[in-house]
Amino acid sequence: MEQTLTIPALRALRRILRASDLGNRQLAAATGLAPSQLLVLQEIADRGQTTPTALSAALQFSQATITNICDRLVAMGLATRERGAEDKRRILLSATPAGREAIENAPDLLQARFTEQFGVLPQWEQAMMLAGLERLGDVLGIAAVDAAPLLDSGVIDRPAGSGG
Repeated sequence: MEQTLTIPALRALRRILRASDLGNRQLAAATGLAPSQLLVLQEIADRGQTTPTALSAALQFSQATITNICDRLVAMGLATRERGAEDKRRILLSATPAGREAIENAPDLLQARFTEQFGVLPQWEQAMMLAGLERLGDVLGIAAVDAAPLLDSGVIDRPAGSGG
């Protein structure tokens, strides 16, 4: 019985991985951004002006990851970084007009669809899916691997177009 379910399970996993890869490629083609970069840029734009610490907490990314992503967004001209007027130690991030345009041109992220669709499932079904995914992590021996809440198969602070 186990063998008959192995192949469909692997196919389901492969479909998820392919959908993630396809979404990442569409995003890169439309905006030149990786999913993590778009998420950070969206969060900056939504907040108007924010700090790296606030981004780190909101997105559950490490401070170092946020710093790397913001460095790239600033270098690409999609965000600005300036010192606070009252507290010069405070760094404030803002989206540029080009950054806002990139957000508008971005295709729908797979995780946005996941968040929307998963959120409307009954609580018991969400819990059941989470338990299955966590168990799958155990089966694959990756349960202890640190991962940000992001549907992206690569390193989350990699440069756009680097493939991983």
